[in-house]
Formats: sequence, structure tokens, C-alpha cells
Amino acid sequence: MATAALAIAACSPRTVLIGISSGRSAAGTVTLSKNYTEAVVRAGGAAVVLPTVRTREEADAVVKRMDGIIFSGGEDINPAWYGEDILNGTVEVNSARDRSDSLLARAALESGKRILGICRGEQLMNVILGGSLYQDLPTQVGEACRHGGGNFHKVGVAEGSFLAMAMGSDSLLVNSYHHQGVKDTAPGITVVARAGDGLVEGYESGRVWAVQFHPEKMLADGDESWLKLFWAFIRACRR
Repeated sequence: MATAALAIAACSPRTVLIGISSGRSAAGTVTLSKNYTEAVVRAGGAAVVLPTVRTREEADAVVKRMDGIIFSGGEDINPAWYGEDILNGTVEVNSARDRSDSLLARAALESGKRILGICRGEQLMNVILGGSLYQDLPTQVGEACRHGGGNFHKVGVAEGSFLAMAMGSDSLLVNSYHHQGVKDTAPGITVVARAGDGLVEGYESGRVWAVQFHPEKMLADGDESWLKLFWAFIRACRR
């Protein structure tokens, strides 16, 4: 079992437990924005900050206790995971987190748990399922939608998708804190949202939902409409 304790933000016998992946600083401190836990709690769930796991056995033990998993934002994923060398100096990786998140993701997929990938989480799940990433959008794609830097831009949303049903719209204004993104989509993925330049901003695959932007931050910054996405995820986990 992992050495780090699970930090439970809120819990009751009937509450859905949502595990949230975390980062780890150079000093060994577990790191996660409170925006994730607060969004889950506000939507009626219990937020459980997941430790960094080292083995598949640890990952299985942790995931087994959760009703759903959120893979949070953070560092870049090592391009070696999708068969590429590091492109340039903008790519910053954390090998311990890559390994932990990959173990947790495979355990969650095999156990049939609901997954919500956010930013890095979207990229992670695409790679785990067999896809690849743009390592540096300004270098490889350009800046048509000004991705990154906290900029906002519109995305088009597919009718009938989880995102359209949750948010009730086929067009959303979203934030952007990334310099990487989905390049080749993994087999079985259905793209449900794109930026104006074509970059994938949301997809679904079985019990996986993923978005490139940060709904938890928009909610924390006062846009209450994004609570609906977390409500929808918690309802799906409860079912």
C-alpha cells in the first residue's frame, strides 16, 4: 500500500468518493490545487487526494476504493511514453508522476471506473489509450487560438456529447493553461470539442471523459456554470 495517506476532504456513507491524482514537488510534498477538491465537494462528492503509487498493486488497492477518478493538470508527459524524443527545452517532465499516473490510469480503466481527465489528464489518457501529443504547440501548430498563458478562446461542442449534455451548449468559452495537446487520437476515442484551430479540447471513450481546459479553475474564479460538469461526472460515477 502507498506510504502517503489518503486525504479525505469530505465523506458520508452515501457520498461518492472521487480520487484526484496529485503531483509531487522536488522536496517530496504532495501538490494539488484546492480548486479540484472544492469542485468535487460542491458537486456533492467526497474528494480524495491520491498518493503517488509505485506499483500496480498499490494502484489497484487505491482505485478499488474510489467511485471515480479525476486526473488533474500538471507537468508534461514524457514523450518516450508515445515513442518520441523530447522536442525542445519547453518540455518539463516528472518521471515519478508519469509512472504513478500511468499505473492509476490502467487500474481505473481495467476496473471500469469513471474517469475525468483535465488538461494533463486529457493528454495522459490519450497516451495511455494509444495516442500521441504535440509536445509544444507554438512550435508545431502555431498560435491561432493563443493556447496557454491563461488565455480564453471558444470551442465547438458536439451535439449529444457528455460536454454538451452537461453544459447545455454547443459553444463554450474556455481557459487555456497548456502548451501541449492531443495530436494523434487513440483508437476508440470520439472527439467532442475542438478549438477554432482544430486542436482537440474534449473527447470521450467508454467511461472516460476528458477536457483540455480547466473547469475547476473557471468555477473557482466565479463561473458557476462549470459546476454542472462536476455534477454530471458525480452522477455518472454514482450510477
